[in-house]
Amino acid sequence: MYFLNNIRLRNKMFLVYFLGVIAPIILTNAIFYNIITENVKEQRINDIDRAVEQIKNEFQLMVDQGVGLSSFFYADYKTNEVLNMNFTHTEDYVEAYDLYLRSILNNYSPFSSSLQNKTIYVDNPTLLNSGNIGILSDEVREEAWYKLWLKDASSQPVFVRIEDPEGQFQSFSLLRRMDYFADRMAKEKLIKIDFKTIDIMEIFSNLNVKGDMYLLGPGDRIEYTTNRAINWQDNAEHLYSSLKSDNLIQFEKGYGSISYLRGWKVVGTINEHEIIKEELKSRYFIVWSGCVMMIVPTVIILIITRSINVRIIEILKHMKKVKTQNFQMINYGEARDEIGQLTLEFNNMIMQIKTLINDVYITAIQKKSLELERRKAQLNALQSQINPHFLFNALETIRMRSLLKHEKETAKMIQSMAMILRSSLTWNKEWVTVEEELGFIMCFLDIQKYRFEDKLKYHVEVEPEARACVIPKMVFLPFVENASIHGIEPLKKGGGIDIRIGMEEDFVVFSVKDNGIGMNEEQVSKLYDYLKGEELIGDRIGIQNVIYRGKMLYGDRIVFEVHSRPGEGTRIVLKIPSNP
Repeated sequence: MYFLNNIRLRNKMFLVYFLGVIAPIILTNAIFYNIITENVKEQRINDIDRAVEQIKNEFQLMVDQGVGLSSFFYADYKTNEVLNMNFTHTEDYVEAYDLYLRSILNNYSPFSSSLQNKTIYVDNPTLLNSGNIGILSDEVREEAWYKLWLKDASSQPVFVRIEDPEGQFQSFSLLRRMDYFADRMAKEKLIKIDFKTIDIMEIFSNLNVKGDMYLLGPGDRIEYTTNRAINWQDNAEHLYSSLKSDNLIQFEKGYGSISYLRGWKVVGTINEHEIIKEELKSRYFIVWSGCVMMIVPTVIILIITRSINVRIIEILKHMKKVKTQNFQMINYGEARDEIGQLTLEFNNMIMQIKTLINDVYITAIQKKSLELERRKAQLNALQSQINPHFLFNALETIRMRSLLKHEKETAKMIQSMAMILRSSLTWNKEWVTVEEELGFIMCFLDIQKYRFEDKLKYHVEVEPEARACVIPKMVFLPFVENASIHGIEPLKKGGGIDIRIGMEEDFVVFSVKDNGIGMNEEQVSKLYDYLKGEELIGDRIGIQNVIYRGKMLYGDRIVFEVHSRPGEGTRIVLKIPSNP
């Protein structure tokens, strides 16, 4: 076990936690999950199988009602006797119908809850074709259901699906030859009992899962289904074999030796995914319970290990600081365990070392450092006072000499330059009014006018309500400078600058337009890229830095527009909020 000595304490705790908690929980949950999911799947399949069996039985019970009714008429002597008579007069038949057949055909109800209609067809033209009695005429014999019955014509009832001449579904019916008294009664008789389709649909809709039910006739033809994708009412040959799939679980129930349902089947299908859903429920339960069983011990172990690991790491950090002569004490409350005692002893050792070093070295070093810093501060203060004052005094001396020599225009230019220079070097005042900013602009234009004379013309228009608005210092001047130097100066014949400052709602709108050389699309795109860039502001005050300052102060509220084409001049619009 010597290798354990080379493993960090924190990793040892996690190793114990994994082997003692995580691994047993995972193993237990895996076994539990396999057992539960198999039981859930088996139980679900059994439930569906019982549901399909119940649907099969209910459907058979409904057909049995028709069979029972057909058996009554099949064996009732009086009914067969009346139907076998040859009536000379219609009144005689009506009298016989009213005396016996009416009550039997219309009021006999023990088997009629799911029956829609019953008709007895007789090869006796002396009867009337009404009141559940039909004449077995040549037209009837040509109908599809009669020909279907002839294929298996017998005394046993036959359950069939009947279609109209166009091949569309008409009804599910039970057909039976009434020949019980054939040796004494020569008339051919046939009973046709129609079932209520709505009752069949209700029976087959009782599968309480997301599956499909099929009623299959002989040859596995789909006679009825709850599958909405199949139009079972049309005359198409829908075969169940074409729907079989590996993803479907099938529950098939046949009717065995029942003669009138021979070849008929009830089939239920359900997608395997529906069974898996039930398994997923148990999986989620196991996963959540496993998470709870892991999270609770994990929190407890983390709290305990943190009490040990964090304090030991802190002691190691402070010991490493001692190597660099950083004698910092550990700020922990008093603890009574072994780590707390170790921390206390470490702090006592640090106090003794600091006391010894302070007595011998620190005092002398601090005195020399303070003296050096004091002299450096004096030198910086002196230099900061000399440089600007020397420059301003020199400019003022030159301006005064120009006045003495009556060079008023030169003196005015020097004064304008001094004002701009003083403003650019005095950054303790970051915000100015539009009026003050306009003063800087006019100073610059005066200098440029002095430089270019008639080559430069400018026009300045300021709305009165905009003059008192507060803006960042020198936020407009760089655009005027850019228009003069980069727009007008390259022109041989000179040009003009149009400056407008106004208000739009809560925004100060600055517009500068020149008729200079203009810019191409690449240069315009570069200016727009300044709005997207995040570089730090440099030492110069240019368009780039103006935009960066605007973004820092106003965020997305600043609006910057550039309109320029080569040879057509440039127009720049800057909108900033009137309230900082």
